[in-house]
Amino acid sequence: MERLVVLNVVGLTADLLEHMPRLRRACGHTARLDTILPAVTCSVQATLLTGELPREHGIVGNGWYFRDLGEVLLWRQHHGLVGGEKVWQAARKVRPGYTVANICWWYAMGADVDWTITPRPIYRADGRKDPDCYTFPADLHDELPPFPLFSYWGPGAGITSSAWIADAARHVMATRDPDLTLVYLPHLDYDLQRFGPSSPRAASAASELDGVLAPLLDAAASRGAIVVALSEYAITDVSRPVHINRLLRTHGLLNVHTQDGMEYLDPWTSRAFAVADHQIAHVYTKDPVEVAKLCAELPGVAEVLDGQGLARHGLDHPRSGELVLLAEPDAWFTYYYWLDAARAPDFATHVEIHRKPGYDPAELLFDPASPAAAKARAAKALVKKKLGLRYRMNVIGLDPGAQAIRGSHGILHTDASPILLCSAPLGTQRLAATDVKTLLLRLSGIAS
Repeated sequence: MERLVVLNVVGLTADLLEHMPRLRRACGHTARLDTILPAVTCSVQATLLTGELPREHGIVGNGWYFRDLGEVLLWRQHHGLVGGEKVWQAARKVRPGYTVANICWWYAMGADVDWTITPRPIYRADGRKDPDCYTFPADLHDELPPFPLFSYWGPGAGITSSAWIADAARHVMATRDPDLTLVYLPHLDYDLQRFGPSSPRAASAASELDGVLAPLLDAAASRGAIVVALSEYAITDVSRPVHINRLLRTHGLLNVHTQDGMEYLDPWTSRAFAVADHQIAHVYTKDPVEVAKLCAELPGVAEVLDGQGLARHGLDHPRSGELVLLAEPDAWFTYYYWLDAARAPDFATHVEIHRKPGYDPAELLFDPASPAAAKARAAKALVKKKLGLRYRMNVIGLDPGAQAIRGSHGILHTDASPILLCSAPLGTQRLAATDVKTLLLRLSGIAS
């Protein structure tokens, strides 16, 4: 049985691989990887590990409207949300005792793997948030340095977090020797969204990550492990934010409720609202025919999927919206629902991935309208944090932040595709995301 190391190099394409000679040498066999809709992190990862589409595994996006709770929730972490048989569960049917380490792939908490490391801040009773991670078993936690949370997401996101994850993976490989090691490396995701994949910064980010990967690739080679490097999606250049929820509100379909002068989405009484997720959006509505016609006329919307369209893409799951919108290739969807920035909720100007009812890439930027002032507010907040005082890290832009985003993903592009690389022969030049589970089992020597 072969040991296997699977590197999830988010955003990797053939063009970016040209700037990653160390990875290219280690994994000489390359194939185009046909991803799924939606081409977003949580959905694609679930497909890679189960071989199923969202209709089976249930992960219809990075988040969705939980109808039984009446809340929009993104970036949940519990593995119980993912249906379908995982690759390691299939392996254990043939090889009992097959061991697995999950280093920062999503839905890690509660998974039936042997070792887990995943970001998990400390949420203090006074509202402060401190960097940390969750590990299983618990004693693994104290073997690791502090997790660099603020370089993992937010305006400070950068190579430091991917370097930490790579080092943690090397530590687990050296001390636990798993049969399968899953490693999530998000670095390319940041600057490709900030500046676009066509920017010079994209090539620099790829080169930076290649340097971080070198010790990890050497560690895998020293164990005789087969290395698979893959990406969930390709990031493409965008220039147009599309405000679906504002459209629905101006037509009297989306309701808000007000507290302390701030407006909050009211999903309970709204006739329609959208959970925006990069270039796709789930629309939950009581009037699908009316809303489909309205959304189809909004500039930036390429297609509106209803029942048949959802089934065609494997998105016909109870968690999906009655409609799913697909953006034009150069557009992406905001979650914004307020019409007056003065009435936006206070979390809108913060890195608050669990409170916003949709994905907000503007969290990767200091407010472009006044970056110097935003950085000054951040410095003042950090002083308060160190003193143990409550603070506000209100550094994110609203509309100016949206306009500054230059890269996105989520739809299926004909001219851009993620890739899969392997240190062992693949036997194909093109692979579907739904076939990756079978490939991993074959490479492990568990299936022919």
